[in-house]
Amino acid sequence: MYFILARVLKASHGRHIIALLSGVVACLLLGALAFALTQHIPFTTALYWAITTATTVGYGDVLPHNASGRFVASATMLTTIPMPAATFALVTGAAAAAGIRRILDVRPSFPTGSYRLVIGNHPTIPAIIDELAKAHDAVVLVADIDPVKVREGVHCIAGEPTDQQVLRRARPEGAQHALVAAESDGDVLVIAVLLREIAPNLAISAVVGTNSVSEALKALGVRQTVSVNGMVAHILAKSLETPHASDLLFELVDSEEHSLVEFAVNDSEVGKTLSAVREDRGGLVLAIVHGDGVDLGIAADPVIARGDKLLVAEPMKA
Repeated sequence: MYFILARVLKASHGRHIIALLSGVVACLLLGALAFALTQHIPFTTALYWAITTATTVGYGDVLPHNASGRFVASATMLTTIPMPAATFALVTGAAAAAGIRRILDVRPSFPTGSYRLVIGNHPTIPAIIDELAKAHDAVVLVADIDPVKVREGVHCIAGEPTDQQVLRRARPEGAQHALVAAESDGDVLVIAVLLREIAPNLAISAVVGTNSVSEALKALGVRQTVSVNGMVAHILAKSLETPHASDLLFELVDSEEHSLVEFAVNDSEVGKTLSAVREDRGGLVLAIVHGDGVDLGIAADPVIARGDKLLVAEPMKA
């Protein structure tokens, strides 16, 4: 029940509901234990009494027979009865607010600064948006979805992502980056073509299912493509060969202590080897980004060229 309510409402409301219901259960158990000890009755009978008391049913077949029992009964009533009422008030208030938002079409305003564009209805979209929110990135979502169901703070353009007019409303020409993650590879191709027409210089990444679609996207200038199934397969296979390889990967991409950042190389770093830059720079320089490829500098020590970028793991800012 806890998790159903938490998913129905927003995450913040869900945490409050779980806290309240957990408090109710704790008070019921403590009240039943205290009542059983003071009235010298079985715990199951005391728990039955606590539940009927908390729900205000009060059959009257189990009653306190001394001052300590009446004190326990008073404390149980004062703690357990208000908390369910507060829970239901929170649920109904959130539902009413969602209804008003739907009627008035109230949504977060379009970001004024830089923002990332997420397009499509792929099942991974909610998790992707959560990760972007953790990084405090402004997000504009284009999806055929009820805006009320979208994470708070995300500007949602509701509509079919393959519709050019819907995409134009998302202002892709002003986006810092776009991620296309549609339900089918065909939709991914259509969206990529439309984005290239609207915003020719926009950096685009795409979630795809097959290599053939990945190659077609590269012909459109979409250099970064990710196959979710392929990625999972590679991670699992590597985990069998090297058990801690997956732990290393998750530590790199999902750590609360550091973040991955791409830096353009400085003029003073051009012509130096990657190993020399690693010694001079702060943070952990993981690789050099040259064109569309990433070089870890393992087989050889690459030389930094103008236009290259450095992939660095640096401490998370407070």
